[in-house]
Amino acid sequence: MNSAVIVLLAGAIYLAMYFSYGKSLQSKVVKADPNRPTPAHRLYDGVDYVPAHPLVLYGHHFASIAGAGPIVGPAIAMAWGWLPGLLWVWFGNVFIGAVHDYLALMSSVRYDGKSVQWIAGKLMSRKTGVAFEVYIWFALLLVVAAFVAVTAKLLTVTPQAATATLLFLLVAVILGYLMYKVRLDFKLATIIGIVLLIAAVWIGLKYPLVFVDGQTDTTSAAYTTAYHYWNIILMIYIIIAASLPVWILLQPRDYLNAYILWFGLIFGGIAFIFLAKDFTAPAYTTWSAYVVTGIGEGGSSVPVASPFWPTIPLIIACGSLSGFHSLVGSGTTSKQLDNEIHGLMVGYGGMFTEGFLSTIVITAIAVYGVQLTGLQPEQWATEYITKGGLGTFLGGYAKAVSEFYGVSETFGKTFATLWVSAFTLTSLDTATRLGRFAWQELFSMVTDTSKGIAKILTNKWVASIIIAGIGTYLAWGAGYKVIWPAFSAMNQMLASIAMMTAALWVAKVQQAGKWSWAVIIPALFLWITVTAAIIWYLIYVPMVGQYLIAVKGALVVSLFLNLLLAWDFWVAWKRPSEEYAASAA
Repeated sequence: MNSAVIVLLAGAIYLAMYFSYGKSLQSKVVKADPNRPTPAHRLYDGVDYVPAHPLVLYGHHFASIAGAGPIVGPAIAMAWGWLPGLLWVWFGNVFIGAVHDYLALMSSVRYDGKSVQWIAGKLMSRKTGVAFEVYIWFALLLVVAAFVAVTAKLLTVTPQAATATLLFLLVAVILGYLMYKVRLDFKLATIIGIVLLIAAVWIGLKYPLVFVDGQTDTTSAAYTTAYHYWNIILMIYIIIAASLPVWILLQPRDYLNAYILWFGLIFGGIAFIFLAKDFTAPAYTTWSAYVVTGIGEGGSSVPVASPFWPTIPLIIACGSLSGFHSLVGSGTTSKQLDNEIHGLMVGYGGMFTEGFLSTIVITAIAVYGVQLTGLQPEQWATEYITKGGLGTFLGGYAKAVSEFYGVSETFGKTFATLWVSAFTLTSLDTATRLGRFAWQELFSMVTDTSKGIAKILTNKWVASIIIAGIGTYLAWGAGYKVIWPAFSAMNQMLASIAMMTAALWVAKVQQAGKWSWAVIIPALFLWITVTAAIIWYLIYVPMVGQYLIAVKGALVVSLFLNLLLAWDFWVAWKRPSEEYAASAA
């Protein structure tokens, strides 16, 4: 197999399914109406409800849902070989991930931009909404922990990208001011933003941000010190960014992120197509490769033999499907959708774009992984987990663009790292913002009995500090490979519950008939798979100290809530459709 075949095949699959399966969902399930006013117009408030240009919103949505997910997960899953992960990405994208994202977005649009947990409470029961809210807060906590760990490592080992990333945030604020306050022509503002973005990358190459000499060596004390510095900086950043109006940073930054994304995909995609490099990594290693990592005595990492089923959703999250996307779609994106017709491009198309990104990641490692890790194919099942991963993708991407375009590998790696860090920062502050919403909604329920406590706990700064502080604490002493499976477990379970909520909406409210099975079948398959994966994780993956309490504790809570929510779904599913007439939107 070679890189050209895989990249072209992926593009063909996604285009064909978008214009066939996606368009059918739009017309037969959602029944999108371009003349129906969206919440962004009906409930405009200038802070959260703000209609956005479809390309701006596409950029925000994609940047928020992507984060490091479509890169880190497939990069770790390469221990099973390139073929199992690729098939999970493609099939998961088409039949679960894109359907989940589009329906979460559009059901929220029909309910005034309400969250997926609010919709679950309305369609099932109030108890369901409360349980879902608790589950979501724990899931978002692990999102923050995982992405703080990933981003801190990236900016420590690639200081050129650290400079470029901080400048990129400044550029986004400038662009937001030009677009929303100066009211500069949209195209002119875009050109200025892109020019400044290019300048940020150039300055980053010239002036790398180094906290401690020798910090790029991940085995050194200097690395640990710089990593901790970035933990603190990121915590402060997400607390502030999550509380700002969306037009100041979120919308303009994510609009620019869309250009980084497309440039990165096209830049790398063309290189892999025309280089047509043969894959050197094995297509398949073994059913139970060493993929999931725990923590042993003394804080050492302990790789565990992990059966592909059911543990694959513990590794590949966002690249194939992700429950976090339902929170973004129903939490921020639905409040900014200008027209219902734009929903397919934003929600459905955003998920396909993420799958194509994961395809590029798998291709880069499949081509250059053996060279970069020094491992022979027969060693991958047991040793790739310690020598491969996110850095293998960054190195592989850099080598491909260097070979094809003649640029330096340093430039290629800096751009690839900026690409990843820009998305992880977006996911971090979006997760913190959504975690704040969930926390505030939970404690607003005790307002009648404890007004003083509720006022303090629901303060936006307090709510943001709590989730950002605990998430950073979890990332402080653990590598991303340890936190990642636990985050993915809660994330994927969230996806199955969101799909069940969507199935109720589609079958009972939208009355989509046989198309309802396009939602309920993948939802049940995912629920069974992830439930089995969480049970496996709790039994077989070692954890000690605060991670035993925090990580496994969160998963135990999630497992209990998951069973409760599944029962509520079953009870609601058996109710006649007539009872849902009042829920129609």
